Amino acid sequence: MQFAVDIIRLCDNIHNRGPLKNQLLRSATSIGANIHEAQYGYSREDFIFKLQLSLKECNETHYWLELLIRSETITKEAAAPLINQCSRLRYMLIKSLNTAKSTP
Repeated sequence: MQFAVDIIRLCDNIHNRGPLKNQLLRSATSIGANIHEAQYGYSREDFIFKLQLSLKECNETHYWLELLIRSETITKEAAAPLINQCSRLRYMLIKSLNTAKSTP
C-alpha cells in the first residue's frame, strides 16, 4: 500500500501528461489491490492468478515510470526510489509465485 501512496504523491506533482499519469496511477494502485485480493482467494489457483495480475501491473508500472523519465515529465532522481520499490515488489511477487506454484 505504501508504494501506491508514494505513486499518488508523485502524480500529485505531475501537472501535464494526464493520460500517462492516469496509466501510472491505475497500474501502481492495482498491484496492492490484487495482492490484497489474493490473500482472500477462494483457491490456490485464484491466489496464483491474483499474484500474477499483481506482477503484470508491477511490470507495467515500471514501464510508465521509465516513460515518464524519458519524456522528461519526472526526473530520474524523483523516480529512482519508486523504481527501486517496484523492483523489490516484483522480486517478492516472483518468489511468492514460485513458492505457490511449487507447493501442492
